[in-house]
Amino acid sequence: MSYRNRKRTALAAAAAVAGSAVLIAAPAAQAAVVDVDYQCRTPIGPKGAVSPIDIRAERSGGAYRLTMSFRKGVSSSPVELGKGAMNPSAVIRVGGADPGEVRVSGPANTAAIPAETPIRINDLSGTYTPRRSGKVTFTAGVLTIKALGTTTTCTPRNNPGPSLELDVTAAGGGPASSRLPRTGPLDSAVALGTLGGTVLLTGAAGALWLTRRGGGRAAD
Repeated sequence: MSYRNRKRTALAAAAAVAGSAVLIAAPAAQAAVVDVDYQCRTPIGPKGAVSPIDIRAERSGGAYRLTMSFRKGVSSSPVELGKGAMNPSAVIRVGGADPGEVRVSGPANTAAIPAETPIRINDLSGTYTPRRSGKVTFTAGVLTIKALGTTTTCTPRNNPGPSLELDVTAAGGGPASSRLPRTGPLDSAVALGTLGGTVLLTGAAGALWLTRRGGGRAAD
């Protein structure tokens, strides 16, 4: 085997090894549970609470249904809130290629909330329609709680990081290339394998190009 052929073989092997390395080191998914430190302005004064929050997305046609979940309660009421007395809503901040906001809301409380008890927020949901293609992030924003004719506004004060990141394709922006991050262990493994497979295919394509290029020169 000539020096030139040995060099091509080594480059092809290196591309395949690089693909395998990325397969091992690639992140499982761009989704996370983020602690949000809320400072709430209530009718009886300021209150604060930290709640872990995650944001999920489910693609539906050219849009995404976002779901914002609170792992712990926030704020509290000096009096009991009866069934259906509390209505929550929030803003999800969108960053990256398509900056903006998505308003999400949820059902009223299905059971009475005792006085001086952290208010557990039901899942909030809303629809996000991409206007621009690219990588975007979703971060918990202001939470609003309406109850008994009053309004409590809770603002994140710890500059929380994104709970979700994904690639989106705007309508008319060409073939859909978005893949939603998943949060389950099995789904994470699938996402990991897909990314690694893509890199491996890229390495194979590079090897093929080298082979064809070498063949062309030999023919010359």
